[in-house]
Parts: sequence; C-alpha cells; structure tokens
Amino acid sequence: MWIVFSLLAALAAAIVVTLSKAGIKNVDSSLAFAVQSVLIVLASWSVVAWQGVLPDVARIERKTWIYLVAAGVVTCVSSLLSFRVLKLGEASRTSSLKRVALVFVIILATVFLKEKLTWQVVAGAVLIAVGRS
Repeated sequence: MWIVFSLLAALAAAIVVTLSKAGIKNVDSSLAFAVQSVLIVLASWSVVAWQGVLPDVARIERKTWIYLVAAGVVTCVSSLLSFRVLKLGEASRTSSLKRVALVFVIILATVFLKEKLTWQVVAGAVLIAVGRS
C-alpha cells in the first residue's frame, strides 16, 4: 500500500511544481510560498481534527517534538529554496535536480536511522543521480 501512496505523493508533487511555477510568474517566490503555507496549515490541521487525533498532540513526547520542529524548520527552508529556484529556472530542470535529494536521504537514513543499505538501493540512487538532467 505504501507504493500507492508514494506514487500519489510523486504525482501531487509534480502538480505542485507545475502550478507553483505558473503561480510565481508575477509574484515574489517567498510570498507565493507564504500563501501556500496558509492552506497547508489549514488543510493539515483539518485532517488531524477530522481523523479525531487532535487530542494526541498532548501525548507527543519531548524528543519527538524536537524532531518534528527541526523537520518543520528544514521543510520551510527547503520550500523557500524550492520556490526561489522555480522562480529562476525551468520547472522540468529544477525539479529533476532536486531529485538528487534521494541520494542524501539514503545517506542520512543509513547513518542516522541505521537503515539497511542494499546494492539495489545504491544502484537506484546512482541511476537517479546520473540521470537527473
């Protein structure tokens, strides 16, 4: 099932890039991100409330909060950079270069999360990195 969600997320990301590129044509990239962020906040908290897991916020452990806040900060930086690069370059070229992030994910997951590194994962990362543009 995770493959289905992964493919849907990839499709959604492609649509986001396309719509964002069209949307930032005459708008500052940071302003465009701020507008989208408002919707992201509203939609994500609406889903949490709809799923009935809002009370779980009080049960989140301190260490988990630190990870989530740190990830949120990095997400903001990543998004601001992504919007800026979309403003400066072609969507097809900038998005393909961002896919090199998979290589960084593999390295970080191996080092920090102790995920198993297989030859298939390495081969896939190399193919993506080499075929990025």
